[in-house]
Amino acid sequence: MIPKNQSTLKRDVSFQGKALFTGAEVTVKMIPAPAYTGVVFRRVDLPGKPEIVAKTENVVESIRTTKIGTTEATVQTIEHLMAALFMGGVDNLIVEIAGPEIPILDGSSFPFIELIEQAGVVPLEAPQTFYTLEAPCSFSLEDMHLIALPSTEFRVSYTLHYPQSPYLKSQYVSLSLDKSSFKQEIAPSRTFVLYEEIAPLIQKGILKNATLEHGVVIDGERVLNPDGVRFHDEMVRHKVLDLVGDLALLGWQLRVHLIGIKTGHAANHAIAKELRKSLRKQ
Repeated sequence: MIPKNQSTLKRDVSFQGKALFTGAEVTVKMIPAPAYTGVVFRRVDLPGKPEIVAKTENVVESIRTTKIGTTEATVQTIEHLMAALFMGGVDNLIVEIAGPEIPILDGSSFPFIELIEQAGVVPLEAPQTFYTLEAPCSFSLEDMHLIALPSTEFRVSYTLHYPQSPYLKSQYVSLSLDKSSFKQEIAPSRTFVLYEEIAPLIQKGILKNATLEHGVVIDGERVLNPDGVRFHDEMVRHKVLDLVGDLALLGWQLRVHLIGIKTGHAANHAIAKELRKSLRKQ
């Protein structure tokens, strides 16, 4: 394997938009950081500008989204940005955020990939370490399963199963992921929801900014978005995106084959904790 150095952005880059859950208008600035910093979120809207390191141990909630926090602050809906940073090759970064939640943008990772490319990525004078497994490990909860296998590449295989949805039914995808394949095959896939699931969330005020501009809504046998879907199996691809974003909180470059069946954020973080115990330097 060709040795690789850690990296960061060449320059600052900013974006803004509305958050999905809180509805807040949020401004975000991504700032280059030195080696061994990792990805750090800085809440510049709060007194003292508290920082939260993006790591598995700091996950405080994982219901429909991923939230990390400390006793001083939290930030949520970070998974799409984390997936883009992880696959876009950005190991070290300060993310200054003036609000409680990353803007949802179009519900995918693609806008974040474009921002990374706009800023550029520069290597640092510190080696990158790759981690793999010596033996398989797994996590199961009822009909949700995640399996991690030793591998010489980073591959994700995923099965989505929605028997109650005439449109979704079952979808499967398996891809070897690198910067190029992620950008083309996974990053454009948007978050999705069944109409019968989203309507109560809107009524209860849990989703304050749920519109067709921010994800895919499925009603029975049809997609409500005027432009339809970006892939015939966009939904399973987005499950891969979420899994990659959640596993990015390990802070390590991985050489494993992940096999997921019907998982969500909670299961993703459960397998991350098992992986942290089992992964070894290559």
